[in-house]
Amino acid sequence: MTAPKTLLELAGADLSLPSLAESCLVLIDIQNEYRDGPLALPGAEPAIACAARLLARARAAGAQVFHIAHQGRAGGLFDRTAPRGAIVDALAPRADEPVIEKTLPNAFAGTDLSARLSASGRKNLLLAGFMTHMCVSSTARAALDLGYRVTIDADSCATRDLPDGRGGVLSAALVHDVALAELSDRFAIIARDSTALA
Repeated sequence: MTAPKTLLELAGADLSLPSLAESCLVLIDIQNEYRDGPLALPGAEPAIACAARLLARARAAGAQVFHIAHQGRAGGLFDRTAPRGAIVDALAPRADEPVIEKTLPNAFAGTDLSARLSASGRKNLLLAGFMTHMCVSSTARAALDLGYRVTIDADSCATRDLPDGRGGVLSAALVHDVALAELSDRFAIIARDSTALA
């Protein structure tokens, strides 16, 4: 039996990693909400550290940077007026880096992200953030529909344990890996070593 291939491989797609200088880095929901409390992610801290290093390299290379922040209800999850809803300090936006607030998993839905990306003139999107199976995935899928070439930095993403619907639990590591495998089939190039992004 031959090893399975992704649809992108079968189509002969270019799977090379994009140049940071020609990319838009979109940091999705890297907020304090995911560091502790009911939505704490097992892999949050390593992913934040990787994302911070990626952000530093992207800035140095001249990438355009966009910060996405989920906006919840006052007093609840992702309350943007409270510390829990703030973007983590290690990835604090600079004055010239837009912060786009969203209320749905897909960062394009109900926001001006598409218009801002279009104005950049760049078609390479590099995604990083939380959660792999949710907002990163839905944004990557929508980006394909909008004509972008998407790359996801695997080490700068994380997710959480999920109930399996049968009384058991799917580990965060498994959910992360499966989400990336699904996306790699058609929607995105997966960077397994973020240091290769330059």
